[in-house]
Amino acid sequence: MTLDHRADDAAALAPNAAAQAAAGTPFQDDATAVADTDRNPEAISMMPVAFTVNGTDCDLDLDSRTTLLEALRDHLFLTGTKKGCDHGQCGACTVLVDGRRINSCLSLAAVHDGDAITTIEGLGTPDALHPMQQAFVDHDGYQCGYCTSGQIMSGVALMKEPCGASDADVKEAMSGNICRCGAYTNIVAAIQHVRKA
Repeated sequence: MTLDHRADDAAALAPNAAAQAAAGTPFQDDATAVADTDRNPEAISMMPVAFTVNGTDCDLDLDSRTTLLEALRDHLFLTGTKKGCDHGQCGACTVLVDGRRINSCLSLAAVHDGDAITTIEGLGTPDALHPMQQAFVDHDGYQCGYCTSGQIMSGVALMKEPCGASDADVKEAMSGNICRCGAYTNIVAAIQHVRKA
């Protein structure tokens, strides 16, 4: 049997695979194709989720795979919470859930049914900033600003967490929030200002 005959036999046995190969798409068996939610919308598992965000009751019907970050940004349009790494490594997506800070990119929205969630939009207003927001302004605790909402939310949570008095203690407690611009000295100064106030 020549190589050409083997290719013809393979195409006859697996027309789906041959068509996918010709189109330059990855091979996918029929069972996988049926389970693919992009091609089979009925396979998506939707579920009701109800939580309180910044004091407002929110009832959503979400794909069960929706993260809390996606629910906040894409469904409630609260875009102050940022998607940075989407792997829980940078802290840009930090929000408070029942007063405790979490990385919203790592948490499914459905897990928070009944919880009270606070985002950066729920801390203060432009005319009446939260003390932590004001301290970040006063101490230039930001540069590009992308990480700032997550830094502020972590800073607010830190006020209720056990943490030593030194700058080194604050740096350790804030180590889950990355500032790629390197404004760490000013961030620590802002947090310490609020702690001492």
